[in-house]
Amino acid sequence: MTAPTLASLAADLAAGRTTSRALVEACLARIDDPAGEGARAFVSVARDQALAAADGQDALRRAGAAPSPYAGIPIAIKDLFDIAGEVTTAGSKVLADNPPATADATAVARLRAAGFVVIGRSNMVEFAYSGLGLNPHYGTPKSPWKRDIGHAPGGSTSGGAVAVADGMAHAALGTDTGGSCRIPAAFCGITGYKPTARRVPQDGCVPLSQSLDSIGPLARSVACCAVLDAVLAGAPPAAPEPAALAGLRLLVPTTVALDGLDPVVAQAFATAVEQLSAAGARVTFAEVPEFAEVASINAKGGFTAAESYAWHRALLAEKEAGYDPRVSVRIKRGHQQEAADYLDAVAARAGLIARAGARIAPFDALLLPSVAILPPEIAPLEVDDEAYAGANILALRNATLINMIDGCAISLPIRAPGDAPVGLMVAAAGGMDAGLFAIAAGIERHLGG
Repeated sequence: MTAPTLASLAADLAAGRTTSRALVEACLARIDDPAGEGARAFVSVARDQALAAADGQDALRRAGAAPSPYAGIPIAIKDLFDIAGEVTTAGSKVLADNPPATADATAVARLRAAGFVVIGRSNMVEFAYSGLGLNPHYGTPKSPWKRDIGHAPGGSTSGGAVAVADGMAHAALGTDTGGSCRIPAAFCGITGYKPTARRVPQDGCVPLSQSLDSIGPLARSVACCAVLDAVLAGAPPAAPEPAALAGLRLLVPTTVALDGLDPVVAQAFATAVEQLSAAGARVTFAEVPEFAEVASINAKGGFTAAESYAWHRALLAEKEAGYDPRVSVRIKRGHQQEAADYLDAVAARAGLIARAGARIAPFDALLLPSVAILPPEIAPLEVDDEAYAGANILALRNATLINMIDGCAISLPIRAPGDAPVGLMVAAAGGMDAGLFAIAAGIERHLGG
C-alpha cells in the first residue's frame, strides 16, 4: 500500500522520522493545490488551529506524554459534527446563521483526546441525504477515478473520502445511515466502516435517521478503521489480528444484493469470492429472503423520511428555498407518512432484524458488493433528475440492507489504483464488530497480496 496507514504514520512519529507539524503542513499543501480537489472536499479548513494543535502534540511527544501512538495525525471531520466554536452547517447554507457549537461532539472529543489533529470540516451531501455525493452549495469533489471526466465521489461522506484518497487527511470521521461511509469508500478506492449503530455516541451530530444512523471512519486499511472505531467507541485502540481464511463460513446473499450489477462490479466481486474460496474459505451462495422486504418497508420513505422530516419541518417552513431541491423533496416524503405508517415500519424492522439474524447466524460473515454500480459521471446527474434518482437508488441499495438489519459492515477496495473502483462489503450481525474486523483483515491481507 503506497499511501501511509495510521500504523506507519505512528511508527514514523515514534521514530522521529516525521512530526505532526510536517504531516499537517503536507496535508494543507494538498488541500491548497489549485489542481486538486481541496476547494470542494472541504467546506472549511482549520489551518491555524491545526498547526497549533500539531505543535502541541509534537511537544507532548518530546516530553514522552503523547496521548496515543496516533497523536498528531491529521483527520477530516464531516460537516455534520459539532466542533466547539464553529457553526455546524451539515453541507447546507440554511444553518449558516446558527450559533457556533459550544462543545465538540463526543466522537470529535474522543478523537482529539487520542491526539488526532482536526484539519477541517469535510464536504458532504446536504443533510447527508444521498448516496452519490453531489452538493450544489459547496461543489462536488471528484472521485479519483478518471478525474478528467469527473465521477461522483459517493455520499454522503463525499469530502472525507476524497480527502483521504488524495492525502489531504490521513483519516476521516463520517456517518453511515444507508452506506454513507461505505459508498464513498468504494467510489474512492479506500476503506470505510459502519459500526453497530449503538457502538458510538451520536450526540453533537446532526441526525438523518435516529433509527439507522451510525458513526464510523474512512481510512486506508482495515486496521486503520479498527483503530479509529475503537477510539470512537471509547475503547483502547488496537489493530485486529487477521483471521485465517481456511474454514471461514462466508455467505453471499443472492437476494437483492447481486441484482443488476455493473459488469465490472460483478466480475471484480466474482474474482474476489473465487480467491477467498481458493484460500480455504467455505463460501455459500444462498437466498436471504429478509432482504427482499427492505424495499417495501421503505416504500413511503421509510425511517429516513419520517425522522428527518421531524427534525427539519420547522426549518423547511422558514428556509426551504435554500435547500437542495433533491434533498428537500426526499425529506418532505416524511410529511406524507401517518403515525401508523411509522409504527408499522418500526414493527416490521424489529421482525426483520430478528429473522435476518437467525438466518445469518450459522455464518461468520456476509460478502456482497458494496455498491452495485461504478461511480457515475457527475455532469449528467446534475441536470437529469431521473438519472440522479436511479443512480442514487443503486448506490444505496446494498449498503442499506445492513443498516436495516442493524448490522456492522466494512467496504474494502478490490481493484488496483487507477482501475474503476469496486468495493467488497464484509458484513455481520450487530455487535459482532471485533470479529468482523479480524475477518476483514484476513480478507484484506489475502486479496491485497
